[in-house]
Amino acid sequence: MGLPDVPLFNVLQERMSWLSQRQSILSQNVANADTPGYAALDLKPADFSTVLKGHTQQGDFQGGLTVTDPRHIAINPQGAGGFETQESGETETDPSGNSVSNEEEMMKVAETQTQYQAATDIYAKAIQMMRTAIDRSGS
Repeated sequence: MGLPDVPLFNVLQERMSWLSQRQSILSQNVANADTPGYAALDLKPADFSTVLKGHTQQGDFQGGLTVTDPRHIAINPQGAGGFETQESGETETDPSGNSVSNEEEMMKVAETQTQYQAATDIYAKAIQMMRTAIDRSGS
């Protein structure tokens, strides 16, 4: 099993991919803040229960782990896929038909950046723990 096959890393990579795509959409919104008729977009929030189910389906893990007890959680790694966009709909449309609020977009950008940083911190800590476990097992 390679590092990318570890379920924790798969979930974090999917989260980081979602956040990266959201940041791109938010930057497009800011860039089009003065474009007449432009509707602000955002990504549909990822449904955590669906993501969790996708990574815990029994019998779908191809890394060789066996479920020997019904209380065990089987693991199913899945790659990050395309995410759906939707109209933001949180702000009013101005007379030109533009629905971008720079203040709202910048708050979303800051929130997304904070969430991305948290995901990368967790990712780095998980790698550090794996290195520690590997170093100690060789001693």
